[in-house]
Formats: sequence, C-alpha cells, structure tokens
Amino acid sequence: MLEEADLLQALRRHWEYSGKDEDISHEIYHDNAVLEFPQSGERFEGVENFREWRRRYPAQLKFHTRRITHRAGLVVVENMISYDGAPWLFSVNLLEFRGDRVAHERIYIMEGWEAAEWRTPWRSDVPVDPPPPAP
Repeated sequence: MLEEADLLQALRRHWEYSGKDEDISHEIYHDNAVLEFPQSGERFEGVENFREWRRRYPAQLKFHTRRITHRAGLVVVENMISYDGAPWLFSVNLLEFRGDRVAHERIYIMEGWEAAEWRTPWRSDVPVDPPPPAP
C-alpha cells in the first residue's frame, strides 16, 4: 500500500483527470483490475476495457471529492459527480488496493434526499459537509 501522502496524491490525480485524460486517470489501476457497478449489475474486467468505454463516455463529468478514508488496503472515497452540468449526485467508490495500485473498485451513485422532519429532535446542528459549488 502507498504511504498516505502518495495515496492521496494518486487519488486526487485520478479524479482530476477522470473524464479529461483517461490514460492519466487510469494509472492507479492494475492491468487486471475489476470495476463493478452493483446498481446496474455491470462488471468490467481489465483496465483496458473500462478505460476504453470511459474514453467514449457521452457526458462531461465533474467531480468534487468530499472525503477519503482508508484502512490497510481498502480506500473509501466519497465524491459528488455532475453529468453535463446537471445537479450533483452522491458517489461512493470502494477501492481495494493490491500493493500500490487498485485491484478492485465498486462504484455507487445516487441522488440525495431531504432530511425527515420527525428525526429533528435527535439530529445534530453540525452539518455533515457543505455542498460543492455549482457544477
């Protein structure tokens, strides 16, 4: 596993170049990495396969990283993603590292929702995170 500073730099570089330069953004993966989208049931085997469809992605992507948490070889990245300037969606990436590169990634993308009023008596006044700037 990478040292923390190197890990954070590699992950920030990945999302900085995602949707702009797929060769650079895919440097963090092993050649035989696996990428899964449990919500759609898709699985892609081999970085060459998912790098190629990402090159042809039909929307402009913007990312805003909210939090990176890691323990041993598991990294959880909480992002916001916008497609073609549409409102931000929540995204969670689970990245399993083998050595210094990603061997397996699972991506979940979902909309946010309004907090339920009935939970107000137990809710903290401290917000989780401020929203990112407009896409």
